[in-house]
Amino acid sequence: MSMTKIDITESIYERLGIPKKDCLSIVESIFEIVKNELEKGNNVMISGFGKWTVKSKKARKGRNPQTREVMTIDARKVITFKPSAKRRKELVR
Repeated sequence: MSMTKIDITESIYERLGIPKKDCLSIVESIFEIVKNELEKGNNVMISGFGKWTVKSKKARKGRNPQTREVMTIDARKVITFKPSAKRRKELVR
């Protein structure tokens, strides 16, 4: 099951006991900051958690799997996430 912003807000509320409206505002603010930095092309690293990186992909040739027609896939930017070494160890257990 996926965790949603509401789930994160609830978790903060349960841990800190501050009003849910404030918890939601905090969550929204964090995501907005991360989004803005990634849009600028900056990496975002949270120590002990992981790092989001913006990578550029070059244009390349591809093929439509249904028609087998050769086509060009445009250059684009993608966001990648790499968990910290600590998180990787915890996930592999």
